[in-house]
Amino acid sequence: MLTLFAWPQARFEPRDLPLGIAGPPQATALLEARLAEAGDAFEVHRYADEASARAAIEDREVYGAIAASRTGVTLLTASAGSPAVAGLLQEQFAAATPGGEGGSSQQAVAEVVDVVPADPDDPRGAALSASVLPLLLAGIITGALVATITAPGLVQLGALLAASALAGLAAVAIAQGWLGVIEGSWVANAGVLSLTVLAVALVVAGLVALLGLPGIGVAAVLMVLIGNPWSGIGSAPELLPRPIGGIGQLFPPGAGGNALRSTAFFDCARAGGHVAVLIVWAVLGLVAMGAGAHRKQRATGEAASR
Repeated sequence: MLTLFAWPQARFEPRDLPLGIAGPPQATALLEARLAEAGDAFEVHRYADEASARAAIEDREVYGAIAASRTGVTLLTASAGSPAVAGLLQEQFAAATPGGEGGSSQQAVAEVVDVVPADPDDPRGAALSASVLPLLLAGIITGALVATITAPGLVQLGALLAASALAGLAAVAIAQGWLGVIEGSWVANAGVLSLTVLAVALVVAGLVALLGLPGIGVAAVLMVLIGNPWSGIGSAPELLPRPIGGIGQLFPPGAGGNALRSTAFFDCARAGGHVAVLIVWAVLGLVAMGAGAHRKQRATGEAASR
């Protein structure tokens, strides 16, 4: 457990972090040279102008961008996407950035612009990050309770769907209605939250159908001890050691948390892939439930034939 939780934080640094460079080649040459010196820390995306870079940030193609021109340098960030990355970019590039008309001097960044700011009630994104674990626990508890009091089938599926929908509605009412730490469409946010709970609950129910009560423990290990610390929701997947940053996005905590960021702050940009991951987990849970029910029916039939 210490390794799973502490290792990502102990090796916290950018790895192929998507970052934009905008401006004419003569203005960005030294910027690109400086980024090249950082090795594989940044994955550079080039844009013709600042407007294109802003659009890329809003579409979640990059976490930020450096826009250079003959008159100065502007650092563009998106604290809604990751306050940790926004702070890192300011530390590394706001102090002294290559620039100037001659292209040979060190010119301080003229301006830092937060293109997609985090909610003012949660500027560090702490509340949004903290919401992931309760969703996992809600899914585990829902799946465990429903699986132990109902048999696999339509009744069990209906109970899981209803409980997950209620959990999502309650979560959006708290996070968006009361605390006000997320923005965007209530319907989209509630949908993502409900789907996250449902994916976890279906996996729990499916594992219980296959393994019995030990399936709850297996699901808890997968979601809480692996998926949660590897999700990168409190920072960014690209700041975690390889390959766990990428692996974490294939689990419901990482997929659900990033999908919520997209629906809450980026008008659903790049949410599709994360929603697909949640759907895949939900389908796997359904398949496991069906397999468990089929095995139980076969065992019952064999016992009756004897």
